[in-house]
Amino acid sequence: MSAFRSFSIPALLLVTALTACSVSTSPGGSTDSSTGAAGQKDDGPVAIGFSQATQQSPFYVQLREGAEAAAKKAGGTLYFADSGGDVTKQNNDIQDLITRQVDVLLINPVDPKGVQPGIAAAKAAGIPVVTVDRPVPEGAVAHVGRDNKAMGALVGKRLSEQLGDKGGTVIEIRGDAGGAVARDRSAGFHEAVAGNPKIKIVEGPYSDYVRSKAVTAMQDLLQVHPDVAAVYAHNDDMALGALQVLKENGKDKVLVAGVDGLMEAVKQIPQGQYVATALNDPISLGSTAVETVLKVQKGEQVEPNIDAGTALIDTDNAADYAGSGEFAQASK
Repeated sequence: MSAFRSFSIPALLLVTALTACSVSTSPGGSTDSSTGAAGQKDDGPVAIGFSQATQQSPFYVQLREGAEAAAKKAGGTLYFADSGGDVTKQNNDIQDLITRQVDVLLINPVDPKGVQPGIAAAKAAGIPVVTVDRPVPEGAVAHVGRDNKAMGALVGKRLSEQLGDKGGTVIEIRGDAGGAVARDRSAGFHEAVAGNPKIKIVEGPYSDYVRSKAVTAMQDLLQVHPDVAAVYAHNDDMALGALQVLKENGKDKVLVAGVDGLMEAVKQIPQGQYVATALNDPISLGSTAVETVLKVQKGEQVEPNIDAGTALIDTDNAADYAGSGEFAQASK
């Protein structure tokens, strides 16, 4: 920001005090609702604390929006905190949310193991935890997500069929190091293409699901593997980054596939180079996560693992999923 407004010293101190907390409040309800002691039910609107791993991917932006919309519909308050990919900040954010006396914590962990101190603190405060998108080894009442291994397998099978007997080198651009989502999307893909002995997978660097990082990775990988036949990325944002580099270098025959059903990718599919993606509607995922949180807050029994479902999107059905939203919708 290039313009500055002068403040008196007392006003400046007040602004500093108000901005010191890293947690923001969504429009999902009143900010002054009384929730009693941490983890204790009362008659006021439910207060949900949502600690998000990052906002650097369109998927996570939409996940937040889905959660906020569901909280607002239920008349609750959702306090949101963006960890920015930093697990230390996430643990601090969780402490802030506990201080706000939320009823339930919704956590999308930066690191499933690294976030355990925050989960332990929530348990000590009597606040139940529900995880979304990325599971944790222990400490959560329930996990709401999708079968990422199945997603990788769906895309891998389709790409293997497209490559056929010729096979070739497939570059894999991975998500985050140590993350369960990246691990499962990789495992499912590898298992699906294992039946085609002509395919050789080259594991590229972790690009944290960010397009700009995938662009840099693909530029380097293309220098080393100019004969690449296909690229598989752990999300569509990275796959589209790879596609950009391929087109800039005249590699129009190199196939590309991703995961998440990002609309930009869905609309690329009919052109032929972008082969497939897997449905992973973040709006419905966020909504389902909040619905689960509300059940937990009411003391209802919930399944430990709630699968929001997926599907393959390819040339056969891409037109059915095309729309104005940022991601293909699960309801279609």
